[in-house]
Amino acid sequence: MNETIVCVVGNVATPPVYRELPSGPSARFRLAATARYWDREKGVWTDGHTNFFTVWANRQLAVNVAASVEVGQPLLIQGRLKVRTEVRDGQQQWASADIDAMAIGHDLSRGTAVFHRAARSEPAATAARPEPNWETPPPAAAQDGTAVPPAEQEPAAVT
Repeated sequence: MNETIVCVVGNVATPPVYRELPSGPSARFRLAATARYWDREKGVWTDGHTNFFTVWANRQLAVNVAASVEVGQPLLIQGRLKVRTEVRDGQQQWASADIDAMAIGHDLSRGTAVFHRAARSEPAATAARPEPNWETPPPAAAQDGTAVPPAEQEPAAVT
C-alpha cells in the first residue's frame, strides 16, 4: 500500500481522551511539533512554525497512552499520516493532519522514563473443542482374529 509513514517529535498539547468502543479501546490527543532553528544574527535558537497533529491510538496502545501520557510531555510518534480537507461555512477551507499511531514513546533526550511492561489481557474463553485424533488407528482384525492387510482396510474417518 502507498501509505505515508511519519515520525514526529513534539509535545503533548491536550490531555488524552480514552474511549471503549465496540471495535476496542481508542485514545486521541493533540501533539504540537515546533521547528527550531539557529538565528545567526541574534545568536540564539528561535522557534519556527508549530504544526498540530491529532494522534490516534488503538487497542493496547490506547490503554498504555491513557496510563502514561500527560500534557507537556515530549513524545516521539511513528504512524500513518492522514491529511483531510473540508469546506466549512460554505466557503472556508479547513485541513487537519491526523496520525494513526503505530508506536509512541517519550523523548529521552529531554528527560527520563521508567518502562513497565503491560500485563497482557487474556482473550475471552470460548467453548473448548476436542483435539482431533491424528494417530493412525491399529490394524483391523479379520473375523478369524488375524490382521487384515492395510490395502484391504477401510479408511478411518477423521473427526
